[in-house]
Amino acid sequence: MLLVLNALKYLAYILIFPGFLFSFLVGMLLTGIDRKIVARMQKRVGPPILQPFYDFFKLLGKETIVPDAANRRVFLLAPLVGLAGITVLQLFIPVFHFHVFDNVADVIVILYLLLIPALAEILGAAASGSPYAGVGLSREMVTILAVELPLLLVLLAVAKTVGSAMGRGLVFSLSTIVGYQELHGSLITKLSMIPAAVAFLLIIPGETGSHPFDTAEAETEICEGMMAEYSGAPLGVYKLTHAMKIFTVVSLFVALFLGGIGAGIQNLVAAIGLSGAFAGALSLLLQILVLVLLSIVLTIVCISFVHAITARLRIEQVFKYYWTIVTCFALVSLVMAWYGL
Repeated sequence: MLLVLNALKYLAYILIFPGFLFSFLVGMLLTGIDRKIVARMQKRVGPPILQPFYDFFKLLGKETIVPDAANRRVFLLAPLVGLAGITVLQLFIPVFHFHVFDNVADVIVILYLLLIPALAEILGAAASGSPYAGVGLSREMVTILAVELPLLLVLLAVAKTVGSAMGRGLVFSLSTIVGYQELHGSLITKLSMIPAAVAFLLIIPGETGSHPFDTAEAETEICEGMMAEYSGAPLGVYKLTHAMKIFTVVSLFVALFLGGIGAGIQNLVAAIGLSGAFAGALSLLLQILVLVLLSIVLTIVCISFVHAITARLRIEQVFKYYWTIVTCFALVSLVMAWYGL
């Protein structure tokens, strides 16, 4: 009986919270807010905030066309692989005090799982047989290479900072990193972590493939690139995965650098005088609300604002940008953390 209950619990984690349904709702909401904010910045009315939901369900009802030259099985399975990867990834990111997995090296797992949606798109594009998709997937591979180095340095800087403070070398457990922040304050308040936080904020649009780093789609050049041959439900799944990835990456930033906020929420609930299961439920609800609000702010700052003020970069510019400016920020934090500054 206990085994069945545990199975149902983890199934709920995967399908409802913090997995698919939660990421679906918040990710689509962030996408809608992004589109609305960009439109307003460009003095347009823009679509409704719920437009991504309408688009997704409309695509589910559209016909799926598979090119004659495509590998049908890979072409249709690739979007589902990407969606599964981003859903599982969300389970490893704590919602402040709430976490599914405890004391595991989930930072390393996250680093690998972040690649799955992009690799799924590359496989789908390669299976489509389209020359436009071929150009797009080559650009996506370059973008992955550009982003992964600074991201790895940021994660090492955080792991070293927390590990040194706890006398444990490197700490790769995200729940431990969040727990440390609840006791000692958010990492973003530490001088050595400010460059890493800036680097991560600069990584967000590149990691999510948002403008101006949407070189793999480039509508005016290569006709949507990797998505050139997709339609119907598979295209809707790709768009959903992109929306969920935006939420996943910004929630990872919150866990890495703003984890101390969870302690403040718990103290607030305790100050009200509540206790027991009701206090725990209220604390979790407030933590979810704060995470969503922070995700909205980060999306507007890192994606919407950047989209509104910049033109799309060329692929060589993307590579140079991340391997010079962003990598330098991350490297400064890592050096400072290594020497205990």
